[in-house]
Amino acid sequence: MHVEFVLLILSLLFFVSIFADKIGYKYGVPALLLFLAVGMFFGSPWIASVMGTEEKVIDIENAQALSTVAMCIILFTGGLETKLSDIKSVLAPGITLATLGVLLTCVITGVLIYFIFGWINAVASVSIWLALLMAATMSSTDSASVFSVLRTNGIGLKHNLRPLLELESGANDPMAYVLTTTLIGVVISTHSIHGLTEGVSALPIIQNIVIQLVMGTVLGFALGEGLVQLMRRVKLGNEALYPIMILTACIFIFAITYYLQGNTYLAVYVGGLIIGNNKFTRKRQTRSFFNGLAWLSQLVMFLMLGLMVNLPDLLNYKVWVPCLVISIVMIFISRPLSVWLCMLPFRQYHQRDKLMLSWVGLKGAVPIIFAIMCKAQGVPFADLIFNVVFLCTIVSLLAQGTTLTWMAHKLNLDTPRREERSLEHFDMDLPEEIQSSAREVEVTEKMLEVGATLREIKIPPKTLIIMVRRGEDFFVPTGNSELQKGDQLLVISDKDAEQTYKHMIDDAEEEALWRAEIRHKAKAHFDHATAWMRRKKN
Repeated sequence: MHVEFVLLILSLLFFVSIFADKIGYKYGVPALLLFLAVGMFFGSPWIASVMGTEEKVIDIENAQALSTVAMCIILFTGGLETKLSDIKSVLAPGITLATLGVLLTCVITGVLIYFIFGWINAVASVSIWLALLMAATMSSTDSASVFSVLRTNGIGLKHNLRPLLELESGANDPMAYVLTTTLIGVVISTHSIHGLTEGVSALPIIQNIVIQLVMGTVLGFALGEGLVQLMRRVKLGNEALYPIMILTACIFIFAITYYLQGNTYLAVYVGGLIIGNNKFTRKRQTRSFFNGLAWLSQLVMFLMLGLMVNLPDLLNYKVWVPCLVISIVMIFISRPLSVWLCMLPFRQYHQRDKLMLSWVGLKGAVPIIFAIMCKAQGVPFADLIFNVVFLCTIVSLLAQGTTLTWMAHKLNLDTPRREERSLEHFDMDLPEEIQSSAREVEVTEKMLEVGATLREIKIPPKTLIIMVRRGEDFFVPTGNSELQKGDQLLVISDKDAEQTYKHMIDDAEEEALWRAEIRHKAKAHFDHATAWMRRKKN
């Protein structure tokens, strides 16, 4: 195929997927599921015949290379976006779920998969190690679709569950990766031509897991801190190079950790965590840059999975029947049991909290990458693993992804969540060294009741209005500048007073609350006086 034709098809795929994301936001369907459907549609034999080619759009080697880069970017972005101040209070339960929880999910699911295939007699030669490998590929959770649904519906979670889920979903992929790579080696080395297995010692496996996790953590911390120190001492001539520099550092951390026999994905996540929690130039633009890259990576992964799937294989009852049973087992047995066991030491979480944590076990781009890894390394029954991952991902997105808001409401854990106001009308980057915060405030009729000029409206102390946007025009205001309804104000407040300006936004709401409080107090006094008069009368 000509390169121009390939670029045309890719651009069409991306356009369709992006608009599918908008549809998903509107109807509460996880966007990644729609990306998957787009890939399946364009990968179908009918579309291939219409395009005049029967060739595979992507081969397994290119798929593995793309998936490695995508995984690296997704995990680094997760670390970059995680604030240590937010996860400090949930560090212990989050790390427990991300490590022990993944291990328990893998073991419980693997044992059940072994008996499921033996019971259905779908593939008689599936060994316990192959069943554990199949479970390991699906043992981690994905947060992208979870929080896209919650954010779209304006739903928050009580009892600090949101940062706990963010920490777990960002930190559990490295554990799933080390389990998958270790079990791939075990399956390949022990699987004979007849599909039987030899005895395997558990001690080398445990040692390998511990060494990889320790090395990945140490290298990620050291390299991330080293990059921060480098950026503080080196000033680049072109500010657009700062995001590129951090992207280069992300790839470097991954590559050097691989050659030093550490857990590459854990190193990438820890490196992103260290960099994201330090101050550096163009931090806001860098985070936006990586957010876009992470979404692009997930889009590519789900498109690629849809393009690679073979629909006739999925229609075989020996595939979809065990896959359906495995999905039910993971949703209702493996995940809840692992969450319950991991949360036993943490008594501050109630039964409803554990139920919600159990339900948030969505599968995403990571199982796809691990399934492709199995195919690329020639694992026995790799096609079966791929099909299981595909169908279980669909079931998870349909069953759990579309019911997250409903489940949070049923458990009485949902709470209205006001998203932070971003600088939509003023695209500017304030250095973090300046202890101030910038917000946008829209001028309302309530604000103009006392006067239309800037000097007449109520401005909290330690607060400045440094710019006004009216339509497409900007101007720096003075005390005599007249404001109009709908003007956008750029407000700067000191860090210790950044909450004081909120009455400019919520003035009407605060006044309503104040009036309600006055009525409540007045009623209480009236009731007290009435009761006193009755006692005097009696």
